Formats: sequence, structure tokens, C-alpha cells
Amino acid sequence: MALSDGVVKNVLLSYFYVLIWICLSFSVIVYNKYILDRKLYNWPFPISLTMIHMAFCSALAYLLVRVFKVVEEPAAMTRDLYVKSVVPIGALYSLSLWFSNSAYIYLSVSFIQMLKALMPVAVYSLGLAFKKDTFKSDTMINMVSISLGVGVAAYGEAKFDTWGVMLQLLAVVFEATRLVLIQILLNSRGISLNPITSLFYVAPCCLAFLSVPWMIMEYPLLRDTSSFHLDFVIFGTNSLCAFALNLAVFLLVGKTSALTMNVAGVVKDWLLIAFSWSVIKDTVTPVNLFGYFLAFLGVAYYNHSKLQALKAADAQKKAQQADEEAGRLLEEREGEGTGKKSETQN
Repeated sequence: MALSDGVVKNVLLSYFYVLIWICLSFSVIVYNKYILDRKLYNWPFPISLTMIHMAFCSALAYLLVRVFKVVEEPAAMTRDLYVKSVVPIGALYSLSLWFSNSAYIYLSVSFIQMLKALMPVAVYSLGLAFKKDTFKSDTMINMVSISLGVGVAAYGEAKFDTWGVMLQLLAVVFEATRLVLIQILLNSRGISLNPITSLFYVAPCCLAFLSVPWMIMEYPLLRDTSSFHLDFVIFGTNSLCAFALNLAVFLLVGKTSALTMNVAGVVKDWLLIAFSWSVIKDTVTPVNLFGYFLAFLGVAYYNHSKLQALKAADAQKKAQQADEEAGRLLEEREGEGTGKKSETQN
């Protein structure tokens, strides 16, 4: 049976959005590494770089939401909800970005991608802690296999740096906590933020939170080394890539699904590992690759399980709707039958 033009067009558009997201995500990671690495651009100020991103994204998100009204602002967002829900999420996001960008100074791009494979483990563990997920032995075995794979990859890392690993692991923990808190503080109240409205609300919070460690840790160094003279081409294009990535996430999740982005993320990780080895000339050992392959299998199974759970929930919802519709029709027929019987008796 031949596919209709509409179906083919939607499939091609989906692949196009995936390709854009992979390219932009790839570009942001490599660009951040280039700027922060002491052997490359040599501007090792991760808080400053994150603050530049947040200021740029805040301004563009404000224009899209408030000025041009391209994206609709959630009506349910109140001052009280903002303080109690968005501010804690912003604090976690600022810590996640700060530590993940700091890790680029100490670790290779390829090894950072391998450590990021622990994200499902962190999300599931925190989900259990906050009682947002249920314990399942097969899921726990899968989490252990992912952890084992990352452990093997770490063991095979040629340029292992303990401080860099600690920074990246903290980034994973803070990001996982942020994702779980979004479910608890926002989604449970019926508020859903897309990547653009998320930036509109969260980016100014990040900027405010990061200004405190920036004043203590980086401002004195920037002042003393005259590193305030920024290359507007480098930092402008870097910030534009960071914002475009959020826009691509908005398009990708909106036109496909979050699961599609997870699968695309696995492809991007392998491409980054290949790029890190071939272009940046980072050392990638066979033990590295074997460990990451084990973790990759675990993450792939995790995504597959999530997909099956979503399909089962969707099928259950449709079955429930069909039962409700059948019950309503039956009540209508019984009502009609009673009405006709009354007319006959009269």
C-alpha cells in the first residue's frame, strides 16, 4: 500500500527536525568545549559563559513571548507559583549548567558524553526517592547495567580527572533533580512549559543565581586578566547556537515526541565520540568504547520500555473512552426504549 503525500511529508519533516536538533546540539557542545578548553580558545570561565547564554536567551525569549507573542504564555502562572516552583527549578538548572560547562575544562568531549549516559539512572533513582516512580526489579537491573557500563568506560579513560568527573556527575544529579521537580511542581498542577516559555521564566532566575558565585569566583580573575574584552563574533554565535538549540527542542518535541529526542540523543552521542577522537584528537580506548556500548544498550532498553509504557497507557485510555462511549449510547437507547413504551401505553 503506497504512502500518501501527507504521510511522506510528515516523515521527512520529522527527520529534518531531528537532523537540525542533532546539528545544533553537536555544535553547542563542541563550541563550549572550544571556548572553555585551555588548549583551544583558552577562556576558562564557565559561570561567565553560562551567564552570557542566559542573558541572551532571556532577551530573545522575552521578545518571542511578550513582544511578538509567537509563543503563548501560560495563564496559570502566578507570582506565588513562580516563587515556589520556577525559582527552585531555576536554581537547579543554573547549577547543572555551571557544573556541566566546568567539566569541559577537565574532560574530553567523548568521556563527558559517556558520563551523561547515567542520566536515566539518576532520574529513576530520584523518581523513587520522591515517590514519582515505582520500583521494578527489571528496571533496577537495567539501571545497574548502565552504571556498570559507565564504570567500565571510566576505568578505560586515558585522561581521567577526578575533579572533572565529580563536576559532571554533580551536573547529572542537579539536572535529574530538576526534571523530577518539574513533574512535581509544575506538571502535577497542569502547567506545561515548552522550551521557549521555560527560558522566559527560568533564564532570568539562572542569571540571578549565577551572579553570586560569579562575583566571588570569576569576576576578580576577569578583572585582573583583562578578559572582559569579549570577541562578539565568538560569543554572539555561541549564544545564538544555544538559543537555537532550545528552539529546535521546541520544534522536535512539538512535531514528534520527547522519546524521539532521546533516540536522536544517542545518535548524537556516538557522533560526538567519533568527532572527539578524529578531529579534536582525544584519546578513546577500546575499554572506553566497550563500557559505553554496555551503557548504550541499557539506555536503548530504557527508551524502549518507556515507549511500550506510553503505548500501553494510550491503548488503555482509548479503551476507557470506547467503554464510556458505549455506555452513553446504551443509556440513550434505553431512554428511547422507555419513551416509546410510554407512548404505546398511552
